[in-house]
Amino acid sequence: MTNNTENLAITCNSVKKRFGRVTAVDGVDITIGHGEFITIFGPNGAGKTTLLKMMAGLVRASSGSITVGGLDINDYHDEIRRRIGYISHQTFTYGQLTALENLLFFGRLYGVENPEDRARDLLDQVGLSARANDPSRTFSRGMLQRLSIARALVHDPGVLFLDEPFTGLDQHAAEMLRKSLSILHGRSRSVVMITHNLKLGIEMGTRVVLQVAGKIHFDQPSDKFDHARFDDIYFKTVGEAHY
Repeated sequence: MTNNTENLAITCNSVKKRFGRVTAVDGVDITIGHGEFITIFGPNGAGKTTLLKMMAGLVRASSGSITVGGLDINDYHDEIRRRIGYISHQTFTYGQLTALENLLFFGRLYGVENPEDRARDLLDQVGLSARANDPSRTFSRGMLQRLSIARALVHDPGVLFLDEPFTGLDQHAAEMLRKSLSILHGRSRSVVMITHNLKLGIEMGTRVVLQVAGKIHFDQPSDKFDHARFDDIYFKTVGEAHY
């Protein structure tokens, strides 16, 4: 983790989120630097998606503070939303619109300069140029996820949040998505990804985080631990946290 606050994209300080009597996120402290690719693992119900949504400004924390680019997410919500992109297993695209029309819609919504040029460039980046004028309802699951990446990047955000982007993808589609995401990270964009795919998550991330029962129990750069032993680390940590 970086200690230079000037280079931090996101900071979470003692962040908690309660839903009634249930504490989904329990006192999380985490810092994410510019250009880092953080992979968050954890069992179902660990609070991973809730944490991601709080960092993206989609859910308000019950207590604690979150800043993005040095700005408090509650005080500068609209400005921060323009700096981030969010991708989940729901693509948030419109099936009746073509791939190009989807990106033009979101580009104009964000006030992107030359939205058609931007849209066509993104379609090329995610390998969908040949399908630019086809309705997205005709796309496979993997193609929709790549279109979703383009949609999230249309305003060139500095931070990209990914919530289970590989859900429902076959091996070929998952590999295509992995390549697209690797290119994006190579451009110094900060990426925070939740996934259950241990192998892909470790390969892609520069840092690995393990969240269990709302708390962070493991946080290491990906080059500081034995990848072959991570299954053991994962199951041991989950077991100890629950019992």
